[in-house]
Amino acid sequence: MIEDIKKYIIYLKKERNYSKLTVKNYAEDLNKFKVYLDDNNLNYLTLNKDNIRNYLKYLDSLKLKNTTISRILSSLRSFYSYLVMQNKIEINPFKLIRNPKKESKLPIFLSYEEFIELLNKIKEDNELSIRNKLILEMLYATGLRVSELTNIKLDDINYSDKSIRVLGKGNKERIVYFGDYAKKVLEEYLNTNRNELLKGKTSKYLFINKNGDRLTFRGVEYLIDEISKFTSLKYKISPHVLRHTFATHLLQDGADLRSVQTLLGHSSLSTTQIYTHVTSEYLREVYNKSFPRK
Repeated sequence: MIEDIKKYIIYLKKERNYSKLTVKNYAEDLNKFKVYLDDNNLNYLTLNKDNIRNYLKYLDSLKLKNTTISRILSSLRSFYSYLVMQNKIEINPFKLIRNPKKESKLPIFLSYEEFIELLNKIKEDNELSIRNKLILEMLYATGLRVSELTNIKLDDINYSDKSIRVLGKGNKERIVYFGDYAKKVLEEYLNTNRNELLKGKTSKYLFINKNGDRLTFRGVEYLIDEISKFTSLKYKISPHVLRHTFATHLLQDGADLRSVQTLLGHSSLSTTQIYTHVTSEYLREVYNKSFPRK
């Protein structure tokens, strides 16, 4: 099994162009599944429904969240589809296994005022301040995933119509847009800060770290976490919160769901529909605060 896992991970990286984090999660899920199979003397090529049900009971006993179990099932379903493709098995035993019901948890998003507060907490005297400001502006203006943001190349940017060509999940290309605020910081960064960070090196990537190399996923996470510590916000801010904020603000200001789906790079409209619940909650809150005759 270990050889098939290794080949599958290479396939995800080279053929499917999955992000490093996604590949890491898939590898961990599959390696843990292998341990379970070994402990229970099960052959990965001859699994039946009872074997899978018992594995799900085992996962449930670990008190894992339904979202985590769903991700594990997704990893296994994809791996076994790969095995079918490689003629190792005839039928994917995970294909008819349903994911557990999703917990109804609405995504956290910032108000516009909270986003501005986050932006204003960037220290101006820091050598990375212009780059950091651009990261926040771009995440908010485009709704990009962090892996997409760190993979932006200089050639991907169209300055005249303020757009960026993005290679998203499943190797799917899309176009996202940014506004005048982001454009102004982008020009400042390219004219000064980026060249300073490169320290004589060359790079095709837009975002550079203090060592002159491409900025990583973890680097962006750490940056936003550090900035948010100095705000009055009472919940943890992650790069994905800014993606949620982008989508929510678009819908609140009248954008249609299909357009938001396209901009976010969601393959299914149902994934985008969670933001309609968020905006409904927001409207109810506004109504309760503002309407004089309750």
